[in-house]
Amino acid sequence: MRQVIIYPGEDQYYVAECPSLPGCISQGKTREEAISNIREAIQGYIEALEGDHLPVPPERFEALLVAVGAICLAFQDAPA
Repeated sequence: MRQVIIYPGEDQYYVAECPSLPGCISQGKTREEAISNIREAIQGYIEALEGDHLPVPPERFEALLVAVGAICLAFQDAPA
């Protein structure tokens, strides 16, 4: 399982990226489309690495959410 960040892009599309796989980024017109597209991108990324006999980076992502202007701080450690 990989953690994914989804956020609205400047072009009215949603951007989805997988921080533990450098350069693994996709987009979609909706959040659902962006999620579907990043799943395909992650699968293709990993298959390409395995096909080239390269190591697949482990999931080592920490999420930190900070709300500016309000008192809100959330932290989540990714499982090792």
